[in-house]
Amino acid sequence: MPHAAAISNPDANANLIIVMGVSGSGKSSLAKALADHYGYEYLDGDDFHSQEARDRMAEGLPLTDTMRLPWVIRMREYFRDVAREHQHSTLAFSGLKRAHRDELRKAGLKTIFLFLHSDKDTIQTRVNKRAGHFMAPSLVDSQFDSLEDPSHELDVFKIDVHAPLEQVVALAIRVIDRELHCQVDALLA
Repeated sequence: MPHAAAISNPDANANLIIVMGVSGSGKSSLAKALADHYGYEYLDGDDFHSQEARDRMAEGLPLTDTMRLPWVIRMREYFRDVAREHQHSTLAFSGLKRAHRDELRKAGLKTIFLFLHSDKDTIQTRVNKRAGHFMAPSLVDSQFDSLEDPSHELDVFKIDVHAPLEQVVALAIRVIDRELHCQVDALLA
């Protein structure tokens, strides 16, 4: 999978692995697995939503860009704070809009995005089977409609999620080790 990539903020002392994609793509599962693998803190972007936003999505109403911005700002400020402590993190984050991804790049951590993608039918099936999540399954279409394709952003790596989770995790680890951790090795050499 050739990719002319660059890491955001390559001189930073803390790493941030952002697992992004539409709801149901497996962001939380992959971000948790990567946090366990690397010993990083796991965070879910959903935890930064206001109760008002959660209630709105539970009603099947999509968030507007105006409603999403304070959510992204809360995450950016959180990561600015933990960067001072050199805390490495993984984040499950939809990242549907380029402007929101750019805000997280401004946090100043060494950042890589893993863009989980699949076809709409596969995602809809996953969301329909999911229990206990506040987002209504009817919002899958709005997620795809809102997604601004990140494939041409230099710090974004596209990962197809049709494979079983173990294979997706293995692929993600290969990408991270090659793109994020090889920079550490190069600096030490």
